[in-house]
Amino acid sequence: MSAAALHAQWLTYLASEKRASKLTVRAYGDDVERYLDFLDRHRGGAPDGAALASLRAGDVRAFLAARRAEGLAARSLARTLASVRAFHRFLERRAGLANAAVMSGPAPRQPRTLPRPLAAADALRTLEEAGATGRGLAGPAWERARDEAVLTLLHGAGLRISEGLALIRAVDRPPATLAVDGQGGRTRLLPLLPAIAAAIARYADLCPYPLAADGPLFLSTTGRPLGARHIQKIMETLRIQLGLGPRATPHALRHSFATHLLQNGGDLRAIQDLLGHASLSTTQRYTAVDEAKLMAVYDAARAR
Repeated sequence: MSAAALHAQWLTYLASEKRASKLTVRAYGDDVERYLDFLDRHRGGAPDGAALASLRAGDVRAFLAARRAEGLAARSLARTLASVRAFHRFLERRAGLANAAVMSGPAPRQPRTLPRPLAAADALRTLEEAGATGRGLAGPAWERARDEAVLTLLHGAGLRISEGLALIRAVDRPPATLAVDGQGGRTRLLPLLPAIAAAIARYADLCPYPLAADGPLFLSTTGRPLGARHIQKIMETLRIQLGLGPRATPHALRHSFATHLLQNGGDLRAIQDLLGHASLSTTQRYTAVDEAKLMAVYDAARAR
């Protein structure tokens, strides 16, 4: 069977059996499509199942080296390798095409980076400015209310942009908890704070388009589902207006949610559940942020 046919079967498996999100299927699919294109050039012909089973570790290393030369960062390289290995695991289980060489070897080393949250006061100023009238942000009142509601969700519930924009209209009649479909097909329940519910209700009252109960909650100027790029551009405008610097991104609001909870005595396991992290080690990065802040204050005091 051709590699292209096996690739198509794998994508169907991810979507229907693994119930991976659309974004995950697309990302993994793109990674493996580039991998198969590389093998076509690298080996002088499109691979079939037998060729995929006979690949050597050096073939995968050559692919990763080519992607690195194209400017791919270490984190993206690691995801690319994870995609390739997931594809080969599928080949082994479903088609008997085992390849131990591809599955061996270390993953690209990841640089240790810390989340970059906003200060609590800066996060609140950002939300207030997003919904303010006549203070620099163009657009009618309903658009400003929408932007404020989205940013309030990111900060007040710790959502990723994709999670916030995937919410349906039913949230406008808020229950006590909010069901969020996160990465890896995991659903988590979050408390819906009154400030979030009020921001969403205000937007829904002002929105000029009909909001179907099972349709997207946040709509664009043309009535289509709102895209992530709009929220990114809004944050770019706000950080310039407020002088916040490049760290003020939509994802920084999620980081702020976690950091501020931790600084106010939040339990690390509870924060893991709220953020939807599969591993506690991912959540533990926020403890390093807090320690780094304490050390900065200490060093500044010693310098006086």
